[in-house]
Amino acid sequence: MTNKLVGLLVAIAIIAGAQVAQAATKIGFVLSTLQEERYQKDQKFFIDEAKKQGCEPIVVAADNNAQTQTAKVENLLSQGVKAIVIQAVNSNAAANLVKMAHDEKVPVIAYDRMITNAPVDFYITVDAVQIGVLQAEAAVKATGGKGNYVILKGQAGHSVVGEQMQGLHKVLDKYPNIKIVVEKFHDQWSPQLAMQTTENALAQYKNDIQAVLANNSGMAGGAVQALAAQKLTGKVFVAGSDADLSAIKNIVAGRQQFEVMFDLEGLARKAADVAAQLAKGEKPKADSVTENGGFKVPTSAAAVVGVTKDNLEQTIFKTGFHTRQAVMGK
Repeated sequence: MTNKLVGLLVAIAIIAGAQVAQAATKIGFVLSTLQEERYQKDQKFFIDEAKKQGCEPIVVAADNNAQTQTAKVENLLSQGVKAIVIQAVNSNAAANLVKMAHDEKVPVIAYDRMITNAPVDFYITVDAVQIGVLQAEAAVKATGGKGNYVILKGQAGHSVVGEQMQGLHKVLDKYPNIKIVVEKFHDQWSPQLAMQTTENALAQYKNDIQAVLANNSGMAGGAVQALAAQKLTGKVFVAGSDADLSAIKNIVAGRQQFEVMFDLEGLARKAADVAAQLAKGEKPKADSVTENGGFKVPTSAAAVVGVTKDNLEQTIFKTGFHTRQAVMGK
């Protein structure tokens, strides 16, 4: 056998070995849904970072259905993933997903929403309590600390909903002249259902509503539609969270007054980085610890910032969250 042939065979063996190693480092990302605009970004950044870490990312969505999410996790485990990042459809029910993964010796990272009463290996989140605080403080300022408020909550069973509500009430409960006339959950965070809730509140209180605070951009958009139908655009304070493009356009047009954004790219990339480390048997560094019902979970939380028409340049354009062209059309 010639030296050239030997060298060729060695090179082939090295390449084959590298491919096997890469295939053995699959990491899963189970999103609750991809229907919201922001989750397309979560997916994109996660995939990009996972590949940089030498892993093979597999991203799936559960269509906001807990049973579908269980099936997706089972399928990922059957594909041999070495770590799974889960954005829980239901924070309580997802404890079973952690057990399922741990039975296969696969670590679990809770993403965006805590999985309760389970030994989660890591938690990647945003400061959801502060989201509520920022929304409430902006609303109080806009309404003079008085009036009828509507609160549009996301789907029941989501830890982030409870955290945002904690932040909202932390501020609003200090103002006796603020009356929360509606505080309602919305299945699948539906903008359509949020619009109906706002319509019903306007009808019941004869348009005497001063603020609508929504747990995400989509539901805030539903409120904007309901207010427009009653010619109340710009007359009722509206706040959302996630800074979807439609919400930022509504702020520019004066249809909405406030949004909360966070470092979405950093959040998704951190999740991929932590998953890669855990998949390789390494111990990722945490910023803090979160109690989730009997367990202390290492946690990394992204900061949040309020967005108004006056600070779009700093918060949206300079950060690259949305381009000026996408928002302004020029």
